[in-house]
Amino acid sequence: MNSRAGTLTPARRPRSPRGKGEQLREEILAAAETILISTNDQSALSIRAIASAVGVTPPSIYLHFSDRNDLVFAVCERQAAQLDRAMDEAAEGVGDPWERIRRRGWAYLRWGLDNPEHYRILMMSRPDCTPERFADERLADTAGLVPVAECVRLAVGEQAAGALEPMETTKLLWMMIHGMVSLVISKPGFPFGPVEDLYDRMFGLARRGLGLAD
Repeated sequence: MNSRAGTLTPARRPRSPRGKGEQLREEILAAAETILISTNDQSALSIRAIASAVGVTPPSIYLHFSDRNDLVFAVCERQAAQLDRAMDEAAEGVGDPWERIRRRGWAYLRWGLDNPEHYRILMMSRPDCTPERFADERLADTAGLVPVAECVRLAVGEQAAGALEPMETTKLLWMMIHGMVSLVISKPGFPFGPVEDLYDRMFGLARRGLGLAD
């Protein structure tokens, strides 16, 4: 810390050696992640606040990210990788395809509720605020729709006459879970009841709607 005219200013870190740019980028992302988790408010992710936390000047941030929005989504991208792993781990070793769907959906729900601001940014941002790399197709990958569609195909088989195509069914299941996540996040005071009970009842309705036996 340096003192001048009775004020304190944070000490600046020395210029990074050549080839250390990727390390600085990771430090920026880690600092931004810490701020987002501690505040649960993306408005706290100002370039100035992040630069101060890392000990660099604001222009240094722009050497690694085109703008604040690019940085915010890069932070969420790291968490999205954790979501993918959580869903895979939840379904690992489970033989019944519908149970795999249920477990993947529960992992998705828990991730959204445990990371509400990340969820808002990734899944509820307006298209004009979303970087190109997070187009709709990318969000489908983030939500893990492809493995669920395969489970739907295996679970439904020939049991449900006139059933929707597996990916179309999967999209409806995603809409159903997304609605639950977004409502619980945005309306915390509403008496929805225990989340796990709601989830089981919701999936019971979906199962019956697909014509699957209990």
